[in-house]
Amino acid sequence: MQLPAQTVRFGPFQLDLPAAELHHNGATIKLAEQPFKILAELVQHPGELVTRDELRQRLWPSDTFGDFEHGLHSAVGRLRDVLGDSAENPRYIETVPRRGYRLMVPVESQISVAAVPKPHLGRWKVWLVGAVAGVLIAILAVGPLWRQRPRHVYALKPSDTVVLSDFVNTTGDPVFDDTLKQALTVQLEQSPFLNILPQTKVLETLRLMGHSANEVLTQELGQELCQRAGSKALLTGSIAKLGSLYVIGLAATGCSTGNFLAIEQEQAANKEDVLKALGKAASELRRKLGESLSSVQKFDAPIEEVTTPSLEALKAYSLGVKARNDKGNLAAIPFFGRAIELDPNFAMAYTGLSVAQDALDRYDLARDAAGKAFVLRDRVSERERFRISGIYYSLVPSDLERAVQVYRQWAQTYPMDAIPHINQGMVVHFGRWEEAAAAEREALRLDPDNSVAYFTLAFFNLGLNQPQSAEATLGQALQHRVSASWLRQPMYYLAFVRGDTTKMAHLLEEAMGQEDERWLLSAQSDTEAYYGRLTRARSFSRRAMESELKTGSRQAAALWQVRASLREAEFGSPALGRQGVAAALALAPSWQVGTLAALAVARMGNTARARAMVEKLEKDNPSNTLLNLSWLPTIKAAIEMKQGNPSRAITVLEEAAPYELARHTPLLVGGLYPVYLHGQAYLLSHDGTAAAAEFQKLLDHRGIVLNSPLGALAHLQLGRAYVMSGNTAKAKAAYQDFLTLWKDADADIPILKQAKAEYAKLR
Repeated sequence: MQLPAQTVRFGPFQLDLPAAELHHNGATIKLAEQPFKILAELVQHPGELVTRDELRQRLWPSDTFGDFEHGLHSAVGRLRDVLGDSAENPRYIETVPRRGYRLMVPVESQISVAAVPKPHLGRWKVWLVGAVAGVLIAILAVGPLWRQRPRHVYALKPSDTVVLSDFVNTTGDPVFDDTLKQALTVQLEQSPFLNILPQTKVLETLRLMGHSANEVLTQELGQELCQRAGSKALLTGSIAKLGSLYVIGLAATGCSTGNFLAIEQEQAANKEDVLKALGKAASELRRKLGESLSSVQKFDAPIEEVTTPSLEALKAYSLGVKARNDKGNLAAIPFFGRAIELDPNFAMAYTGLSVAQDALDRYDLARDAAGKAFVLRDRVSERERFRISGIYYSLVPSDLERAVQVYRQWAQTYPMDAIPHINQGMVVHFGRWEEAAAAEREALRLDPDNSVAYFTLAFFNLGLNQPQSAEATLGQALQHRVSASWLRQPMYYLAFVRGDTTKMAHLLEEAMGQEDERWLLSAQSDTEAYYGRLTRARSFSRRAMESELKTGSRQAAALWQVRASLREAEFGSPALGRQGVAAALALAPSWQVGTLAALAVARMGNTARARAMVEKLEKDNPSNTLLNLSWLPTIKAAIEMKQGNPSRAITVLEEAAPYELARHTPLLVGGLYPVYLHGQAYLLSHDGTAAAAEFQKLLDHRGIVLNSPLGALAHLQLGRAYVMSGNTAKAKAAYQDFLTLWKDADADIPILKQAKAEYAKLR
């Protein structure tokens, strides 16, 4: 088999490793076997002592001591003769008495192929292939190799991040492009020890370096990125085809020094065995980088099992991940779908599809994909199993307590992984805001560039009534170059809390045409309703629905519709509310839409239908945490109030009291609906003092309520409570606060007419 030419330079010499030839000033010298073996070993360890014992074990393992001594002395002498060197005044090879030899000059490589095969070679050539692979795998087109080739385990620390460069594919087969890097990522992410630099950080660093996100991350570019990101090691992979064989090479080099830390090479007899060979190489590399053997063995599910045995399916999945990073979730969905078509048992592809659909508010489609991934969870790695289970419990049965348990186990097993801490932030759905914020802060400690963590932490800061902390969080996000699309929502709500209408308008304008425009349109709808500008609120709700429908998000469009209907019910316009409920249920009868529809129906007085809707929700969603702990008690209380049973409503709402400060996204961004209805139940019971205490909670937790119209109506209800308790001064102030907020409100809103009449009577 003809081997590809590979050349190593040192001083004025060029060493052709496969040909065992030395070139100098145009002359070619064919080296004898033993001198060549010694020189090949020395160029792999420039500047480093190569001991006599190592040379004996590697080059003369079967010879007697006497034969070895004579052979080594003779071979080094002949090598020095060829190089024009001497033991007394060495320029190239230094003798370290009684210990060994050292190459004294730097080495440069002219290498482009990943590795060379092991079979059909003599003993010393088998060794040579391993030695050459150390250089070849590094993919160093040019540059100094004054480096230490690893002989022992190099122990990374858990906090050390590792950068993965793109694979060098010289096979000519495009199926390996992106695919092998994705497979290697999955394999390495099984490890609780290794800390792979997140792709979001890689892309952001590339941008700061003046490179596009689509640029190939070569070894040279990877080395620079590695240093810029403060990472510890660069991991380079490559694949070459030699005859019918595929040779896979992996090399880890230090980011700051370029020194080799670990090298591995494996071969596959055919294309179908490439993933298996890659997995074997990666497992051994993990051990060489300091991971314990027990850890490697425990967290080492085969790549072809945890992903897919189909290279074509893995290729499609890899393109989906790339599309999501480059263009967003909508662009990724067709690739994930194609991966599933090619392999219906590809669990990770279902998870990718579920996450993308959920991000686009296509909740039913997200639940369907999450359920299919959960069925296949035994086919994946331990880390991916945590991910699949957490997504499943949060989306399908909506058992948030179970999901949080999964994320806690994930965090314990993978202490350097930020994702489980981010997802633990869902405890805010139980009203545990400080616990949620602490989880996000821990996520940012582990991954200071994570956009999701900044997004959620800013919201949680607001929920804790800490707008200054929210501003600081957003400022840190900007310093870490987090995308504007991630920051606009929390920035919008921070501006609302501070009354900065100019900033809100600017953010809304920025969002137009972007992926987050639907959320900002819905947010503006709530803001308009908060100030009583109901006609404008309806317009923005309609635009938010249209934006969702353009992306195929029928369920999210239905959610905006039913939220608008509930708003009509609270403002005293039941006819419009009934129309909206019917339209929303026809568009997407999900549990989220059904929940708000049932509440709207109850608030409009159709208690029989509301009870039937509650029964169906209970039957279909027995494990749904938010529904059973908060929403159903709230709906049942609304029914009791309409039927003239306020004391029963108060009792029912006690069930929801532990969760009254819960965040109810995506149903409602703000709200505190259980608290609002609790106050109204007390009003119906003629307990003004207790009612005032409930409505005051909405005003005291403005960072949770945000721009929910209930936040404005709470002023009116507080005025009514003070009237009932006989505190006229406070009642007047509360009415004035409400009427000031609604100074530009549509004049024909029924609840506004009532408020004006009540205030006039009070005066």
